[in-house]
Order: sequence, then structure tokens, then C-alpha cells
Amino acid sequence: MTIRLGLTGSIGMGKSAVATMFRSHGVAVFDADAEVHRLQGAGGALLPAIAAAFPGTVGSDGVDRTRLGAAVLGDPAALARLEAIVHPAVATARQAFLQRQAAESLVVLDIPLLYEKGGAEHVDAVAVVSAPPAAQRARVLSRPGMSPERLDAILALQMSDTEKRARADFVIDTGVALAETEAAVGALVACLRARGVRYCRACAKSSSIPKPPA
Repeated sequence: MTIRLGLTGSIGMGKSAVATMFRSHGVAVFDADAEVHRLQGAGGALLPAIAAAFPGTVGSDGVDRTRLGAAVLGDPAALARLEAIVHPAVATARQAFLQRQAAESLVVLDIPLLYEKGGAEHVDAVAVVSAPPAAQRARVLSRPGMSPERLDAILALQMSDTEKRARADFVIDTGVALAETEAAVGALVACLRARGVRYCRACAKSSSIPKPPA
């Protein structure tokens, strides 16, 4: 049986870096964001539907993410229309990934809005990537085109880091030295492969909900 580990975390927490660490340990990772980029890139399967729903957001190189973001940010109805186009396609790709990896003991599903969109119900355990708020803001505000107002609008759409940590089976801290984060990921991979989805004292970390050790 393949263990499906959901990997999630709020913007700027270092989730992509942690996903790369899982790959370095030979774990196959389904990257939902990368799949969205593929579907919305040049020649992507979703371009006709997005162009029809959001005129002026699609060009020769695919979706203009800045324009599309502006069209949906702060508009729940528009965001729902976009999600109705994107989410089913990503779900199909995710299922195909799981079928390809059926012989593996462990896979990671890297999904930014895992809790917000109910995806936690479809994985065996969840690892939340977390860092102190100051580190999170500094990372995000260093990105081109980002502003404090835009960051606040994005965070308003996401479950708080505190609640994610509380719900998590495992918390991966990226507010520490890189080597420490890498060691935590390696230990978690080894634990899951050896013990399955159970909780050892070293791996079971949550900010508020204790996990009984196996």
C-alpha cells in the first residue's frame, strides 16, 4: 500500500524547498502548482476555457498570471469560476500520478490549499511546512511585484499557519538552519517507510494537538 503524504503550507513557508528535499530521498512528488502551470502554459489544455471565462488573460505564451490574478483576487465568484475550470483537471493529473506510483511505499502530494479545499480527506497524513511570521513576510515581500497589500489579500484566502500546524500530523520547520530542515525531512521519510502512518516521538510534532506515539 502506498502512503499518500499531503504536503502543504502557507505562502512563503518554504514548501517548494521541502518538496525538493523529499525528492532527494527518492520520494515521488506530485506538484499541484507545477501541474497548473503546465495546464495554463503555452498550448495548455485549459487555455480555451480560461480565455472564455476571463477575456484578456490569455496570450501566445499561455495565461498571463498577473492579469488572471488581478481578475480573481478579492472576487469570490470569479475565483470560484476559475477553480471550477482548474481543479478537475488537476485532480485527473493527480490520479494518473498515483496510478503510476502504485508500487511505491511513499509518495508526496504537494498541494498549497490542501486544507482549504478539502484535500486532507484524500491523503493518509499531512505534513505542514511552517516558519515564523517575520520570516514568511520577508520571503514573500522579496518577490517581484509583491506588496504588503497583495500578501495580506493572499493570506486572507488561506487557513492560518497556527490552525494548519494544529491539524497537521507532522510539522516541518523552515525557520531553522537548512541542514536541520533537511535532517527532519530525512528522518520523516525513514520513519514513514519503516513504520507506516504511525507516530514516533521524534516525528510527531504539532503546535497544539498531541499525537500518540506508535
